[in-house]
Amino acid sequence: MAFHMRLSSSSIKLPLSTNPINPSLSPHPQPLQLPSLASSSSSSSLCSKSWNFFLSGTLSLALSLSELQFVGVGSAEGKVGVNKPELLPKEFTTVIDVAGFLSDGQEKRISQEIAALEKDTGYKLRVLAQNYPDTPGLAIKEFWKVDDNTVVFVADPTFGNILNFNVGASIDFDVPRSFWSRLAGKYGNMFYWKEKGEDAAIESAVMAISTCLREPAGANSCSEVK
Repeated sequence: MAFHMRLSSSSIKLPLSTNPINPSLSPHPQPLQLPSLASSSSSSSLCSKSWNFFLSGTLSLALSLSELQFVGVGSAEGKVGVNKPELLPKEFTTVIDVAGFLSDGQEKRISQEIAALEKDTGYKLRVLAQNYPDTPGLAIKEFWKVDDNTVVFVADPTFGNILNFNVGASIDFDVPRSFWSRLAGKYGNMFYWKEKGEDAAIESAVMAISTCLREPAGANSCSEVK
C-alpha cells in the first residue's frame, strides 16, 4: 500500500483501509475530488469536518482525506464507532495505553520523545494503544486538542496490522503519504509484532515518526523508515 499524492491533486484513487476508531466505515475505491486549499477559512472548516469523520464517521471519505489522511490496513466489517470518555486518564498525557501494551518505563520514554519532538518542531504526536472496542474513541479529539499539526497514532492489533495513523493537514503536506504505509508495513505487520511484541512495534514506530518529522521538508524527506 502506498500513497503518492499531495493535497493539490484533483483526483486520486486510494486502496481500502479500516478506521480503527470507527471500523464500520469502509473507504470505497472511487476517484476522490479534493477541494482547493486556496481559502484558509475553507481549509480550517474542512479540517474540523475531517476530525468529525475520524471520530464519528458522519462525513464522506473525500472530505476526510482533503485535510486528514487515515492510513491503515485490515478489515473489521460490522463493527461500530466507540465513545468512552471514562477510559481517558484523569490528567493530560500524550500516551494513552488502555490495552496495557507498554510498561511504565516505555510510556515514560515515549512521552519524553514526543515532548522533545513537539518542542523542536511544533509537530504533535499522540499515541493511543487499544484493543477494539476498549478505546476512548470519540473522546480523544477534545482531550488532545487535535489540530493540523497532529499525528494520532492508533496501535490496535485487532485489524491485523497494529499501526494506524491519522495525519493532520500540515503534516500531510510535508510528509509523503508513502512513508506511513511503509512504516506500517515494516513495524506493524503481524509477523513483526507477534515476534517482537506490541510494545516493540509501538516504540519503533514512534522513533521512526520522530526521525521523519525532524527531517527538512522536501522531495526526499522521510525516504527511509528508520
